[in-house]
Parts: sequence; C-alpha cells; structure tokens
Amino acid sequence: MQAIARLSAFVGKTFAIWVLLFAILAFFASEQFTWIAPYIVPLLGIIMFGMGLTLSKSDFAEAFKRPGTVAIGVLGQFIIMPCLAWLLSTALQLPPEIAVGVILVGCCPGGTASNVMAFLARGDVALSVAITSVTTLLAPVVTPALIYLLASQWLEVSASAMFWSIVQVVILPIVLGLVAQSLLREKVKACVAMLPLVSVVSIVAIVAAVVAVSQEKIATTGLIIFAVVVLHNGLGLLLGYWLGKLTGLSVAQRKTLSIEVGMQNSGLGAALANAHFSPLAAVPSAIFSVWHNISGPLVATLFQRFKNDDSDEKANDAVTGAAQAR
Repeated sequence: MQAIARLSAFVGKTFAIWVLLFAILAFFASEQFTWIAPYIVPLLGIIMFGMGLTLSKSDFAEAFKRPGTVAIGVLGQFIIMPCLAWLLSTALQLPPEIAVGVILVGCCPGGTASNVMAFLARGDVALSVAITSVTTLLAPVVTPALIYLLASQWLEVSASAMFWSIVQVVILPIVLGLVAQSLLREKVKACVAMLPLVSVVSIVAIVAAVVAVSQEKIATTGLIIFAVVVLHNGLGLLLGYWLGKLTGLSVAQRKTLSIEVGMQNSGLGAALANAHFSPLAAVPSAIFSVWHNISGPLVATLFQRFKNDDSDEKANDAVTGAAQAR
C-alpha cells in the first residue's frame, strides 16, 4: 500500500508531463486510443467520486463562515471565463464547433487541481476548496444556462439534457463519495492516498480519447485552438487576480481567486462536448487540460514570491495543521 501511495504522489506531482505525453501519443497513434472514447463519462464520474471521498463538512462550512468572499470567487468563475470565451470566439470568428467548445470549457466550474495550485502558491487553500465545491454544486443549473445563453448562436443547445448529464456525472458521484466516506471512514482514509493516481489516469485517458477521435481536425485547427486556450487561460488568471484586488481581498485570497478563475474542470467540458456536440467541440477542453496543468504550476511558482499578509500566514498554518490531522 505504501508503494502505491508513493507512486500516486509521484504521478500527481508530474501530472502535466503525463497529460502532455499521452496527448502527443494519441495524436500520432490515434487508432490505439479511440477505444477509450465511449468511457469518457464513466471516467469523469470516477474523478468526481474521488472528490466526494475527500470533501468534508468544513469544506462546505467555509462558504458560510465568509459567504461574501466565496461569492466573489463563484461570481468571478461564472462571469469572467464564460464572457472571455464568448468574446474570443466572436472576435476571432471561430468555426461553430470550436467556438462552442471554447465557451463550454469557459462555463465549467473550477477543477480540483486548483486546490493544489492554491496550496503551492501559498494562497488561501480553504477558500479555494470552498469555491470549487460551491461552483461544482451549482454547475448543473449554471453551466447549461450559460452555454445556452452564449453558445446557441452557433449550434443548438439543449440546456435540460446538459443539466441531467451534469447531475449524473458530477453531482451523483460526489454524493456517493460523501456517503461512502461517512459509512466507511477508516477504509476510505486508506484509499485516499491512491486518489491522485486514479484521477491522473482518468484525466489522461479522457484527453487521449478526445485527441485520438479528433486527430484529423486537430491537425488543421490545433494551432488556432491552442492559441485561444492559452489566451483564455492567461486572461482568466490575470482578471481573477485583479478582481481580488478590486474587491479589497488579501494577497493570499487574490492568488486563490486568480487560480480558481483561470483553472477549469476541463474533464467535464470534454465529457459534455463529446456527449452533446461533437469530438471537435471537445478539443478545446482537452487542450485546456494539458495547458492549465502547465500554466498552473508556473503561476503558483510566481505567486510564491508575492508576500502574504500576516493574517494569511496564520490562516494557512491552521489549514495545514487541520489537513495533517485528517
């Protein structure tokens, strides 16, 4: 078990390398990975189940302790990235499927990788987890509504169908994870160390499947999509930090807002695009998954140089102590 835990920790730390490696392999040997495509939704469900296993009452309690700060993060997540996606798609006159794919990933909630990046950046980790949790729970309603509002000019969007998809692949697995955690506490604790390995394998498989299925179209449009994704992610990180500054948040909270806004649940984006639109519409999510796992550590390293307030340091020490006690 200890060997598996060490392997899991290593794979989690080198996440970006594995995603990039298998994306390249899937592009040049697509026939070896296309068989994974039908399993994209179950793979995302596994990731969300793992998220449910690691959530605790304190993660949700944080939203009630400081609702204003969490609300700023949630609104930033669901306003900045969707609007940026629509503006980029419109200004660059992207083809319909690509435009919908960019908007789709922009409308997704935050991903769990943002919590790790907030920790590495010496940000407000408790705030990061609270924002991720709240945006994820709101996703079944907010994400389809935003996609319908912003993307229906390009392709037909069924908000109700997407609502049920998100309930099935996000909310239900998280609830099952929470139930398993409450009923099987000790056994779950023993398995938590393996979750990074399971999550990385699942995300890598999703990205590889999307790249393999869309290999021909990526060959002709890949550079355009990559440029849009990099711009989308970079502007999200920047505007998230500025939002924190404009609303008077502390340095650690600004870092957290930047990361929460800029990093998306790209696995959900890929699953929804593949289920409701086309493989090409899933490509922006796949490329986003590769890129934000490169930009995230880079930004976290930069943020480490930003001196936190004294209150931030005390709060983070308390969070770290609580995490170690769990």
